[in-house]
Amino acid sequence: MIGADDAKNGKDGCRKMDARTFLDILHVAERLKDTPRHCTTSKGRIESVAEHSWRIALMAFLLRGEFPDLDMDRVTAMCLIHDLGECFTGDIPTFNKTATDEKTEDRLLDEWVRTLPDPVRDEMLALYAEMNAQKTPEARVYKSLDKLEAVIQHNESPISTWAPNEYELNKTYAFDTVAFSEWLTTLRREILADTLKKIEEGN
Repeated sequence: MIGADDAKNGKDGCRKMDARTFLDILHVAERLKDTPRHCTTSKGRIESVAEHSWRIALMAFLLRGEFPDLDMDRVTAMCLIHDLGECFTGDIPTFNKTATDEKTEDRLLDEWVRTLPDPVRDEMLALYAEMNAQKTPEARVYKSLDKLEAVIQHNESPISTWAPNEYELNKTYAFDTVAFSEWLTTLRREILADTLKKIEEGN
């Protein structure tokens, strides 16, 4: 028979999330819908951080068959939460982001995550630690998708929106990150082909 404490914490003793806490988390995450990134959509609209996070999660879902030995649910979770720190700092393009910027984002994110209830807090802290260490294949796939999606989006955006340094950056960015995977390296080459074609055509 489940006692009062068991009902509150769940059959396995893990504390369940109450509805108000659940909504509070979503309200913070909603900020990413209005947080712009340094890129536009194919129609020239500034994209949001939430849109970027959604698409790399979709990429992870689509690649489950290519990485059958990996925990792709874990990769998808990394994709979904990886930019939550930008709820507090906004997005800063990679080529402008300083070590100080990164420390500030990490600190504010950590402070917020530590206010969350178990087991969500511990799971998120573990995921962020794994993502930062870049030691597991799951973390490396997540990081690759994060970077590749940015280049794909630039290829989809009007070339008139590109910064001058992005003509060269879009040719070289993330090749080192994907080098561990033959499939991701092949994908990066296909993305490069699209970049070169876009530059040649000038649109």
